[in-house]
Amino acid sequence: MKVTGYRSLVTSHDWGRPVGDANGVVASGITEVPILILETDSGIEGIGLGQHADIARVFSAVEGQDPRAAPMLYDSMLSHVFKSGHAGLTYGAIAAIDMALWDLKAKMAEEPLWRTLGAADRFVRGYASGLCFGLEDAAFDALYRRWAERGFTSAKIKGGKDVARDIRRLKRVRDILHGNTQAPALMLDVNESWNRKQAIRHLAEIEAAGIDLTWIEEPVRRWDAAGLAAISRAARCAVATGENLTGLEQFAPLLDAGAVDVVQTGSVWGITHFQRVAIAAHVRDLPVSPVGYDCNPIAHAAAAVPNMIGIEVQDMAWPVGLSVDQDIADGGIVLGDSPGLGILVDEARIARERREGNWASSGGPHRRPREAGLRLVPEDGDGH
Repeated sequence: MKVTGYRSLVTSHDWGRPVGDANGVVASGITEVPILILETDSGIEGIGLGQHADIARVFSAVEGQDPRAAPMLYDSMLSHVFKSGHAGLTYGAIAAIDMALWDLKAKMAEEPLWRTLGAADRFVRGYASGLCFGLEDAAFDALYRRWAERGFTSAKIKGGKDVARDIRRLKRVRDILHGNTQAPALMLDVNESWNRKQAIRHLAEIEAAGIDLTWIEEPVRRWDAAGLAAISRAARCAVATGENLTGLEQFAPLLDAGAVDVVQTGSVWGITHFQRVAIAAHVRDLPVSPVGYDCNPIAHAAAAVPNMIGIEVQDMAWPVGLSVDQDIADGGIVLGDSPGLGILVDEARIARERREGNWASSGGPHRRPREAGLRLVPEDGDGH
């Protein structure tokens, strides 16, 4: 089998609620989901999810190649762009192709990807994460009750602008999950909205309020190894970061500085990337945790690494035109037996029913506000 071409399309995900973080909120709850379909000379097609606008720069590195060589082809794509760099849009394209190659590899073996990758168990433990910053209290509670009904014993909330609000919400989630466990795991994600001194002060306030925080996620800028290490030393909770880093070379300074306690990877960065980051963390006796994304494609790889602490699960529904062979149950993801990623694409339905929505819209969470890390006092409910 040889890779011969690709198709690119975009569908939409209706979250049924506002979604976002301290940097912004998509009020409509409608977001885009880019899909890459890798074509072969045998007619079997591979699915990759995630932004891949720069695919034309890297596709020639895999064209005509056998998809079973996915790890080698990942390196080939990196080498193909070594002069101009591989971060950002380019890495997104590499990752989408890599995901589609692994999907093809498992389909050729006529088995689910978790089997191809060597996992012994189809269950992947997870934690609930509602992208909940824009929700009012009643909707916030209702969302996390739905997670509790699915057996979840750990949850992450979005915060960072008002520590008093964050404390109240962490306590609310703790109370909701108490029906499943006496000691829920609680995480707080502030999406790089603090500076290092704010982080140390705010975490001390959270601890003083009686909250045993499992981890603080992205308390400062993703590249601030010294700041992340200082926070890790000062706080009782772990520091989690890494979802926006692309390539092992970006993780190295943080790992060398002792700046990360829970090593995260973005699910949009592909299967091979996750495997390599997981092993780099494992060598240092650190846990790895994939950040959530539509259809949870990295769950297959997460099931097969020895140091996976939990995958972020963000929603219980699928984007328009995608059917996914997995269940959200028992506090995690139960993967199915369909070949590959277990994702089927209905292109006609996407063309017919897709709605407009954009993560990077004005006011959304993908646009960093000017005042991030510079707030002297908490913002009120109107963002002032």
